[in-house]
Amino acid sequence: MRHLKEQVSAAVAAIHQKDPAVPKVGMILGTGLGGLAEQIETSSVIPYENIPQFPRSTVESHAGQLVSGRLCGVPVVAMEGRFHFYEGYSMQEVTFPVRVMKALGIEILITTNAAGGMNPQYNLADVVILDDTINLMGDNPLRGLNDDDLGPRFPDMCAPFDAELITLARRTAAELDVATQTGVLVAVTGPNLETRAEYRMLRMLGADVVSM
Repeated sequence: MRHLKEQVSAAVAAIHQKDPAVPKVGMILGTGLGGLAEQIETSSVIPYENIPQFPRSTVESHAGQLVSGRLCGVPVVAMEGRFHFYEGYSMQEVTFPVRVMKALGIEILITTNAAGGMNPQYNLADVVILDDTINLMGDNPLRGLNDDDLGPRFPDMCAPFDAELITLARRTAAELDVATQTGVLVAVTGPNLETRAEYRMLRMLGADVVSM
């Protein structure tokens, strides 16, 4: 774990060479939302290969760069493209950029992705605000020796998503006349899509959307 802290520090130092500002919000832009990075008043754009220990994005639709600057006046850092377990990376590698963004100073993390809808009450392309999640990845990035400086050994997951942010997202969507759903996401390994029987099973577990 001490080695992990050193890796995080090296990545932060490389980012600070390009932009020493402290971001308030971190964003992981999933499939279809990479264009949001174009709305950031950019201070720096750093390809992942120029950040120590960052994996390389192998998904064609993911640009593979870290964008920092201001969005609507708020200092942000955004991952334009992310990493997936199905690409062959370990959970520790997949989650490494989140540790780096935390070390950069973010207070809020917003993650987005394109997910498969399973709730029959949902419509195609609905915006779903998550209020819970089910991990069926068969792994966990917190496995192994724990460094309390990086976080607790047994984090409480009874409320994995912030209730105030959920309320804010609903209210903002209503003001913009954007219809939203609230639901539970189940995470699976991929890269194949699910069988019909698996979709039925995931619905029985209480999931509304599924993602890799």
